[in-house]
Amino acid sequence: MNLSGYAEGMPHAELTVGEVAERSGVATSTLRFYEKEGLITSRRTAGNQRRYQREVLRRVAFIRVAQRVGISLAMIRDALNLLPDERTPTREDWANLSAAWEEDLTTRILLLQQLRDSLTGCIGCGCLSISRCPLVNPEDRLGQYGPGPRTLRGFQEAPSGRQNLPLAEP
Repeated sequence: MNLSGYAEGMPHAELTVGEVAERSGVATSTLRFYEKEGLITSRRTAGNQRRYQREVLRRVAFIRVAQRVGISLAMIRDALNLLPDERTPTREDWANLSAAWEEDLTTRILLLQQLRDSLTGCIGCGCLSISRCPLVNPEDRLGQYGPGPRTLRGFQEAPSGRQNLPLAEP
């Protein structure tokens, strides 16, 4: 036995930030960022070095997969906070969480498809004043709702001023 209480050649119960980075394929700066954002946790040694439980590898993998499909870090954090005792997500957790994200992903896919189909005529500048723009915004009527490309952010306005019209007019 060595001083850490583990038999020689046996994996340590805790990993350094470098070991987690190497095993997960994530930069150490990203791990520190995830920790700052409350997505993962570590403990500090007497020398103020980070030590992670091995389970953090699955949690980092979960975060990376969720990010890859377009889930925001805020949504990932909220999902992870639903798990009891900050435990690592299981397959069942992933199934439940991904089902909860399905509507958001479907909406974003539809918006991206609309944008792709309209891309050659859209400059996405916010005013959308090109006379033949498929995302028509005559007289910059959406400007009253704030800066930026309102229709590209999913904002929609009905003729009466209500929201929720299709993005492209016929």
